[in-house]
Amino acid sequence: MITEIADHLDLAGRISLIPGRLPVREAVARIVARKASIRQERLSGIHNPWGHCIAFTDPWAFLELCESDLVIDAVRKVVGPDVILWDSELFAGPGSYADFLRQGREGRYWPVSPLAGAIVLLPVGRKTPRAKAIRLEEVGPKALDGFDAAEPLYVIRLMPATSRFDRDPKHAANLACMEEQVLVNYSNRPLWLLCGTDRANNDLVSGFAPAVPVWASGALPTEREEK
Repeated sequence: MITEIADHLDLAGRISLIPGRLPVREAVARIVARKASIRQERLSGIHNPWGHCIAFTDPWAFLELCESDLVIDAVRKVVGPDVILWDSELFAGPGSYADFLRQGREGRYWPVSPLAGAIVLLPVGRKTPRAKAIRLEEVGPKALDGFDAAEPLYVIRLMPATSRFDRDPKHAANLACMEEQVLVNYSNRPLWLLCGTDRANNDLVSGFAPAVPVWASGALPTEREEK
């Protein structure tokens, strides 16, 4: 009984609006059904259980997909044996990722030094999706050859663990991201070492907790007066 109740709790200890673990296809279908009311930026980091996506979907389902052999086997062929997951994003609208690519935005927001990595494309509306891994430097509109522009597309962003993820908000990529995608802040995103070894001493601790409100980061006014 305790296990059954725990399965229905969200990370804040409340009863979840989404019972149990949703299959990815069902989670995607629910998002597609209400895509007109969800800003694209809110679909960034959809695998992150400590992000804002917990309010409208089951991030754990997407995280399990990111950690699956399907994804890891594909990305290791282009990145190497040491791989870090740092972002993923669902593009639910027809051709929306194609527009993103045509605007040259993939890679613009990557706070990775030296800049390297790959994306894995997954047509998650299909019953048996196949993963397509592409090196970052080879990403362009032709990356979508073979995909239906009308189907939901899951884009997983990964980096080699020989590069370092820069959490400085003043990093050029983070600044560009916050200016052009105001709801996205990569500087506080959690990182997952999917396989191999972290060879660049990345911060693999930050981000694994709900964000602390700004007003809660310091002492309350009464506490400051008493000191």
